Amino acid sequence: MTYRFEIMTQQQAEEIAYNWHYDGEYSFYDMEADEEDLAEFLDTESRRDKMFTVYNGEEVIGFFSVYKTDHATYDIGLGMRPDFTGRSMGLEFLKAGLNFVISRFSPVKITLSVATFNLRAIKVYRKIGFEEKETFMQETNGGTYEFLRMEYANFP
Repeated sequence: MTYRFEIMTQQQAEEIAYNWHYDGEYSFYDMEADEEDLAEFLDTESRRDKMFTVYNGEEVIGFFSVYKTDHATYDIGLGMRPDFTGRSMGLEFLKAGLNFVISRFSPVKITLSVATFNLRAIKVYRKIGFEEKETFMQETNGGTYEFLRMEYANFP
């Protein structure tokens, strides 16, 4: 697949926020599950040059967020369209995203955080070269949940 990354438009943000719904425990990742996260996702200024829509051809298949946390570290977040999850596409999607981040931002370090229950995603992150750094508790979605911070260690 050939992926293309473009700055997310307001229309795309609204489509993702209100129409992408995940099954079962993964509904944790529905944008509407947390009012603060939803407001930030829908705010044009908050998204600005940090949130990217990912295309395969002309079809939107996901999004990628990129936040600079210090002079050389970038924290990423990502989401695949619900009907693409669980279809063994995550590794290729993540590789494309990492290549995009590396070529556009020239990071020294890339980090991400993932809910510890999301073993499917953690498996993909480990396979591509992310290493576990620490767990932490975070308030979100009306409760407090355990997350795993991971760091990418396989720069070319």
